[in-house]
Amino acid sequence: MSGKRYPAEAVLFDLDGTLLDTIADLAEGVNRMLAELGRPLRTLEEVHSFVGKGIPNLVRRCLTENAQATEAEIEAALPVFRRHYAQVNGRATRIYPGVIETLTALRAQGRPLAVVTNKAAAFTLPLLERMEIAGYFDAVVCGDTLPVKKPDPAMLFHACRLLGADARRALLIGDSANDALAARAAAMPVLLVSYGYSEGMPVDSIDCDGLLSDAREVLDRLQPL
Repeated sequence: MSGKRYPAEAVLFDLDGTLLDTIADLAEGVNRMLAELGRPLRTLEEVHSFVGKGIPNLVRRCLTENAQATEAEIEAALPVFRRHYAQVNGRATRIYPGVIETLTALRAQGRPLAVVTNKAAAFTLPLLERMEIAGYFDAVVCGDTLPVKKPDPAMLFHACRLLGADARRALLIGDSANDALAARAAAMPVLLVSYGYSEGMPVDSIDCDGLLSDAREVLDRLQPL
């Protein structure tokens, strides 16, 4: 991967697996749901590989991966998961190393920042507040803000409109193929963190513009404003 520097007149961040390690809370919500439904529980590693395309996909995979469930059962399980996850959202979540320093530096440079996540607003907004990072962001685009989610580029375009930025001169930081595909479709540069979830896919196999082993490394990939 090259060490190219980007204009980054706005910086967009994925949430789960990029800014925050949320897997323990997601797994707890999943297993509370499965226990209530009388189904086998999932390991942390399984849930880790299911995260990335939003809650409906997470619930579907938990019910159907090496198991069987009807569409009606999947639909009925969604509110059960949401109820349990709302009770634990943020309880065991941790901010990844270097994230606070990176966000602070980007704000000091005057770069507009946004969160673009497939997580629903009902969970995203309280989580940002609970982790005390909401104030860093000028915009938050959630999985239910628009009719589509990543990898559809519409979420990135919407965030850029809110920030008054040109998508081609913005930068996305994510952890998965969803992020990379959305960025490619938006003609937006994208850097992926190597410590995230990436739906069980080796992150170095994903087409992107570079890998970050620590959030702070993004600061070395930016052109001065």
